Amino acid sequence: MQKGLIIGVTGNLGRVVTQTLLGRTTAHLTLFARHVDRWQVVEKDRVTLVKGDVLDAAQLSQAVAGQDFVFVALRGDLPAYVQAILSAMQKAGVTRVIFIAAMGIYDEVADDAAANLQQNVALAPYRAAADLIERATGVTYTIIRPGWFTQGPVAYELTRKGEAVGGHQVSLASVADLVRRLVTEPKFGHNANFGIHTPLIKR
Repeated sequence: MQKGLIIGVTGNLGRVVTQTLLGRTTAHLTLFARHVDRWQVVEKDRVTLVKGDVLDAAQLSQAVAGQDFVFVALRGDLPAYVQAILSAMQKAGVTRVIFIAAMGIYDEVADDAAANLQQNVALAPYRAAADLIERATGVTYTIIRPGWFTQGPVAYELTRKGEAVGGHQVSLASVADLVRRLVTEPKFGHNANFGIHTPLIKR
């Protein structure tokens, strides 16, 4: 049984990823958040709740220890958060991280310049955090760059870093399914940087 740390569980994506991993894998999950009491635990034998702050080194180190993977879906001062997470992982000998960034951080949205970092400075923290992860030593990473979230079914296409994205939207369920695959399929997505979007309907 794999053990995973979910950082950002109280956000919409964190909740869907957690529900998907509990429903479709055998992983034991540690849910880490400042307001973790908002989570209603059903699978009590497979869930550990930890109240803490990512920038509290002692709390974070305790949560990271013994995990097989760390999933990160946060907003805010992402470079600081990611640096703290990477430091805790390196101290604990944990190597696998899955990080949710954002579409447009490499100016890969060909048909909407306003959705790219060059014109949207709100994407800068996601780019800086992704750069930190890619440069980190001893880390096996997957960076996921979703578009705007929808409530649709699982249906998605992936692009690699350097490729133009083929759509602007993606369902929460699709991103959660990708995370499930990253957790359960050996070697899939190792040191990969994926854009993810709902396939366009061809007319």
